[in-house]
Amino acid sequence: MVHRWQKFAIITPAVIALVTLGITFTIGWRPIIGAKKRALTDRKFETTSQRLARGKYLVNGVLGCFGCHTDPDWSKPGAPPIAGREGSGHVWSDQMLPWLIAPNITSDRETGVGAWSDDTLARAIREGIGHDGRALFPVMPYPNYRWMSDEDLASVIVYLRTTPPVRNEMATTKIPFPLDRFIQAVPEPVTASVLAVDQLRPVARGAYLARMAACGDCHTPQEKGQPIPGMDFAGGFLLYEPKGPVASANITPAPSGIGYYNEATFVRALREGKVGARPLHASMPWYFYGKMTDDDLKSIFAYLQTVKPVKHQLDNAEPPTYCRLCKQRHGMGATN
Repeated sequence: MVHRWQKFAIITPAVIALVTLGITFTIGWRPIIGAKKRALTDRKFETTSQRLARGKYLVNGVLGCFGCHTDPDWSKPGAPPIAGREGSGHVWSDQMLPWLIAPNITSDRETGVGAWSDDTLARAIREGIGHDGRALFPVMPYPNYRWMSDEDLASVIVYLRTTPPVRNEMATTKIPFPLDRFIQAVPEPVTASVLAVDQLRPVARGAYLARMAACGDCHTPQEKGQPIPGMDFAGGFLLYEPKGPVASANITPAPSGIGYYNEATFVRALREGKVGARPLHASMPWYFYGKMTDDDLKSIFAYLQTVKPVKHQLDNAEPPTYCRLCKQRHGMGATN
């Protein structure tokens, strides 16, 4: 009996050490102990006319906040938010995620964010921690918003305070297991200042705007929830419309991407939702991006000209076939 306990005493620490190392070097500890989060502060953002104007521009244009937080009107070009319901919340069942709820972000104090503190909003937007302390699902692009400048963050929050209140109580997102554990590793506190990018350098400005607009999120295909290496901005991410799935476009400067675009073509596509006479699908949120200035759109185009060209042919007008590059079925998939 003594020998057995001696063996147990030797083996147990070794097993614990192996399990500890296994967790540390595989999934990490966050899925077990929860997301990183900082304590809320009492900071408050001063309302100025400049911040109100900038916040309106960001929310309604660059960020397209109401595109995710409002039911879309698919009967209209660009599928704009249903009029009078902007920011009132949306259930993502139309994107095959029935458990994902984009909350009401209007100024309503009972069902929206009207009673949230400025820092509660700031922590949710840039750090992925909800008002109730839970980790947010990263369809809310807070991994991109971590790079949002302090001034842009303040502007967004100041503007959201002015949106008309819409009473619309939404359920809370219930992320299924084990996904609910894996996403605990995504949120990261922002504890240092985030300065604005140099507005006089078009490529740097465009890179910032493309990140804020989450261009890479929709235009990079994924496998098992992770971007496919070497396929940045190459298209093939599936989005869902009432008439069926749509593959995002290749927006690299390759001939199979937007290599044939010039600056004017790009600006017109985002402004009017057309490439030549061919309309863009509403899943490409040109309704919002078309509100951006010409200079900002030109800066995004300048940045996209610097990304790696990727040969990846796709055409949503063609019958879908399997693509070995993006691991999806889309028009011209078999030609890759």
